[in-house]
Amino acid sequence: MQVAIVTGASSGIGFGTALTLAGSGIAVLGTGRDRERLDELAAAAGEWGQVATLAVDLTAEDGPRRVVDAALDRWGRVDYLVNNAGVGKPKPLHETDDESLDYFLGLMLRAPFRLAREVIPHLAPGSAIVNVTSTFAVVGGLRGGAYSAAKGGLGALTTHIACQYGAQGIRCNAVAPGVTLTPMVAERLDDERFRKINAEMTPHERLGTVEDVASTIAFLCSPGGSFINGQTIVVDGGWSSTKYLSEFALSSKWEPR
Repeated sequence: MQVAIVTGASSGIGFGTALTLAGSGIAVLGTGRDRERLDELAAAAGEWGQVATLAVDLTAEDGPRRVVDAALDRWGRVDYLVNNAGVGKPKPLHETDDESLDYFLGLMLRAPFRLAREVIPHLAPGSAIVNVTSTFAVVGGLRGGAYSAAKGGLGALTTHIACQYGAQGIRCNAVAPGVTLTPMVAERLDDERFRKINAEMTPHERLGTVEDVASTIAFLCSPGGSFINGQTIVVDGGWSSTKYLSEFALSSKWEPR
C-alpha cells in the first residue's frame, strides 16, 4: 500500500485531496491544527479506511519530524508528500509587518522546505512531492505581499527538488490553484470587486472547485503523472493566461479611479 502525507488536511483543498487519495487506495496521514476538523476528515474517509490524522503546528521546530515519524510509525513508508497547508488574507508589501511576514514565510515556505528535507531520505523511486502554490506565484497579484513571496519561493523550491532528486526517481511538481470555492473564498464572493477580478475575468462557465485541484494533485501521484517533473500545473480556468472579460464585464459601467 502506498502512503501519502497531506498537510492542511482539515479543510478546503487539503481535505478534498486527502479524500481523493484515500478513495484511490492510498493510505493518508492528514495533518492540521484543528483536532475536531481532522476528526471530521477521518469520519468522512471511514469507508476507505487507512486514514490517520495528526494535529500539529508545522511551524514548530519539531513539527515536520513529528509528521514524517507518524507516517513511518504507522505504515513504515512514505510515497507522496503534498505540501498544502497555507493561510490567506495577505496585505500588500507596504502594509505587512515583520510578524506577518515571518508567519507567512514560516508556514508556506520554511515548513514545506523542512518537511521535504525530512521525507526525502525515506522516498523510494516512483515517489513524488506536490507543492500547492498559487496563481500569485505565476503572475503578479494585488495585495499578494508575503503570500506571493512565500508561494513564489515554494515554486522555486519545486524546481530545485525536481532537478536535484529526479535522477533518484523522486519527482516534484507544483499545483497552482486560482480562486477556488472553499469556505474561506465563499465569503469574499460578496465583494463586488473580488467577483469582477475573478469571476468576470475567468474564461470558463464557473470558478474552480476543491475537486478540480484535488484531482490534479492525485493525477501527479498516479502512474499517469510518472514522467511529469519540475512543472507547475495551473488550475484556474484560464484566468492567469488570458485577457478575458465576460460580456457582463464588457457591458458594465466601470467607475474611473
